[in-house]
Amino acid sequence: MREKNETILLLISIALAGFLIAVVLWLLEKAGFPPHTDFNIYSSAGETALQSPRNFSFDVRARMSSGAIKLVEKEDINFERPEFRTAKNKGIEAMAAGNYQQAVGNFERALRYCYNAPETRIYLNNARIGSRKAYTIAVAAPTANHPNAALDILRGVAQAQFHINQAGGINGLPLKVIIANDDDNPAVAKQVASTLVKNREVLAVVGHHTSTATLAALPIYDLGKLPIISGTSTAVKPANLSRYFFRTVPTAYVGGRALADHMLTKLKKRKVAVFFNHKSAYSESLKSEFVAAISLGGGQVMAEFDLSNPGFSPAKSLEQAIKLGAEAIMLNPDYDALDKALQVVTVNNRRLFVLGDMGTMYNKTTLEVGGSSAVGMVMAVAWHIEGDSQSDFTKRSRKLWKADVGWVTAMTYDAAMAAISAIDRSPTRQGIQEVLSASDFVAKGAAGEIRFLPSGVRNMPMQLVKVNRANPSRSGTGYDFVPMK
Repeated sequence: MREKNETILLLISIALAGFLIAVVLWLLEKAGFPPHTDFNIYSSAGETALQSPRNFSFDVRARMSSGAIKLVEKEDINFERPEFRTAKNKGIEAMAAGNYQQAVGNFERALRYCYNAPETRIYLNNARIGSRKAYTIAVAAPTANHPNAALDILRGVAQAQFHINQAGGINGLPLKVIIANDDDNPAVAKQVASTLVKNREVLAVVGHHTSTATLAALPIYDLGKLPIISGTSTAVKPANLSRYFFRTVPTAYVGGRALADHMLTKLKKRKVAVFFNHKSAYSESLKSEFVAAISLGGGQVMAEFDLSNPGFSPAKSLEQAIKLGAEAIMLNPDYDALDKALQVVTVNNRRLFVLGDMGTMYNKTTLEVGGSSAVGMVMAVAWHIEGDSQSDFTKRSRKLWKADVGWVTAMTYDAAMAAISAIDRSPTRQGIQEVLSASDFVAKGAAGEIRFLPSGVRNMPMQLVKVNRANPSRSGTGYDFVPMK
């Protein structure tokens, strides 16, 4: 009888242990951690990529390049001259063969045909380094899925790399940049992160683009103690999740309150309808902060409309908002829902006041599609090129790219400059984390001084911009985003 009882107790103990292990693994995965924390199970430069839960596979080597692989299919969104493409492809072939001087000549020739080509600029910078010793950082961007956003990100990093190397490098050593394509896909972002963590030459990562991709990859960077600095991830949730995560862009907490304050105190409107995408960490975060600020300020959210709903109708949603007494609408899409948000702008046709988000709608497409219907729309953004037209960054960017740059480029430039400043003081992963976390850390960026709060978030205000008619217009559409004082 005693042996039987002991057997029963042993079986119960084993079952409880298995249950507890399953619960712990489930909690870790829900928190964003991969089922295993041994980096050796993830693909590296010499390994096969781990299949994602969606049963697709890829070779991570084809997603990373310092010059031997073309990751951006087209760098000039309007017209890419055949001479540019030919010279760039020859430069890439030379890099793959280790013929760095030949690569330099080809990349220089390519840039004469297309100045505004950041991937080519980074590859040229790397080719000039050749096989010499250098400090290395990586930049994660969606070069295939969202090439326009990726090009803006790459311009920021390319400009920082160009100017620091032109000035003699960091303590005499040049800066090398590895480009990584994560497709803004959480599963891919994890693969990219694990590969970069295992590459001990990589001292810091600039990116990722979206809050969703950043949140997915962040636990891997944290476990690998690899600093990551994002210039575009604004969701509040990643804050305090890692000592190795920093941001040069304000969070949704700041942006949501800036938009709410403008509506309540400047527009003198109290009732608003909110349009968002619940599938986006960025959109959900900004919506929550905006709604909270409206309620605290005495306003009222009359309705919330999910742009990702298959049955979403811009016209019906707007009419419902009007019937409920909304005086304004707040459009808060991510890139996947941008088209639907622009349809709302067109259907609204300036009947209700329009508030935009923190960046998704801050682009030429909004001006082209929205046109006169978008006039008066107000957004809270991190940076505008006319906010400080005399800054060194603005002058240098116009000289390098022969064109104006946007907030994504400016904030990513600041992320790269923060990494460069930290490497200058302590060129190790742990050293960079400690330097960036120090209360006395300061670096010069496009948007003034770069300082981080204990949460890793940059301490800086928002810039409100409004859509106005313009003739001539910088955008070429007849409309421009204009800074508000």
